[in-house]
Amino acid sequence: MNFLEELTWRGMVHQTMPGTDELLAKEQVTAYVGFDPTADSLHIGHLCSIMILRHFQRCGHKPLALVGGATGMIGDPSGKSQERNLLNEESLLHNVDCIKKQLSKFLDFDDDAPNKAELVNNYDWLKDLSFLDFTRNIGKHITVNYMMAKDSVRRRLSGEARDGLSFTEFTYQLLQGYDFLYLNEHKGCKLQMGGADQWGNITTGAELIRRINGAECFALTCPLITKSDGTKFGKTEGGNIWLNPEYTSPYKFYQFWLNTSDEDAKRYVKIFTNIGKEECEELTASHDAAPHLRLIQKRLAKDVTLMVHGESEYKAAEEASSILFGGGSSDDLKQISEEMLLNVFDGVPQYRFQRSVLSENLKASDFLTDICPVFFSKSEARKMMQGGGVSVNKEKLYDHGRSFTAADLIDDRYIILQRGKKNYYLLIAE
Repeated sequence: MNFLEELTWRGMVHQTMPGTDELLAKEQVTAYVGFDPTADSLHIGHLCSIMILRHFQRCGHKPLALVGGATGMIGDPSGKSQERNLLNEESLLHNVDCIKKQLSKFLDFDDDAPNKAELVNNYDWLKDLSFLDFTRNIGKHITVNYMMAKDSVRRRLSGEARDGLSFTEFTYQLLQGYDFLYLNEHKGCKLQMGGADQWGNITTGAELIRRINGAECFALTCPLITKSDGTKFGKTEGGNIWLNPEYTSPYKFYQFWLNTSDEDAKRYVKIFTNIGKEECEELTASHDAAPHLRLIQKRLAKDVTLMVHGESEYKAAEEASSILFGGGSSDDLKQISEEMLLNVFDGVPQYRFQRSVLSENLKASDFLTDICPVFFSKSEARKMMQGGGVSVNKEKLYDHGRSFTAADLIDDRYIILQRGKKNYYLLIAE
């Protein structure tokens, strides 16, 4: 495959340096993308850059994933209005180790092929570099005028940041430029890739290499991903969508992609999956013919969840979604693990009650008003039950005199109550 053609039809190219396409056409190229270890997990905001490296390797080139163990101690002003909190060395090294494990799900680090992926950490070559050596050997090659002309610096100095731009942050582009220089000299790296906000830092590195070694290096950036309404991609009311299942459960991860709008899903399926162009066009046509089936969303959710969490977690998330919001039965519901059940109903209204109240004499209308007040009154409860608007553990409840006993408990603790089409409640026995 032609790498640039592949990225272009997927909508993943923002800017390239002249000559990038010619370089990629004539040889196997080594390129890198940097990841900041400010947390011990990547989130889906990083996925576009990760997928670029993935496609790069699939096209026969050699990807380097750089984890910024050293530059993470400083903070990059690009696209930010405030200086980030600085982490200590112990925290950073922990974060780096976790991120390495996540990246290995996307890139082949173990193959014997000449284009196998490599993980590098700039802490390894920056930790022993003295300030005097850096200023003498690196700093003298890039003028302050050149650095001041970068958009990320000018925006901060023009008033975006309340406290201006610290010297620490100002030097970031030089340090990132040194990374490019080091990888060029030691790994033969000729291309740096990243998000659109990294263009200034990347071109500084290419300029540094040209001035020191006279070598020509190149740059490629991908667009910053947004939703169709202009809001930030990857953010929910609960915060970031993380790749770590301890921070974002596989079920919630799956649901995030499943619930994207049609317009967004058509873009995301190109960016975040390996689906080829012809298949993608066929999928879009099928979706447009029957949009209510949400074929693109289902394929998008499947492929990304498989890639990040594996087949077993995808199947569990898909099955839970089908059972709870599709045609699953009460028996199917009882097969869902307690962990998955709690993940699914995290955030829905919950009522706790004493297990001892459950008996043959406890009527549904009493239980759902006096003990777990899902309804305001018994008459409201009776009316909705008689109309078929209430379900208990996926089974319609028509009889307001029906009793609630311990036999109704899932995992000996939970009752799933549905009121109307979309209102769910989790009733918990204690």
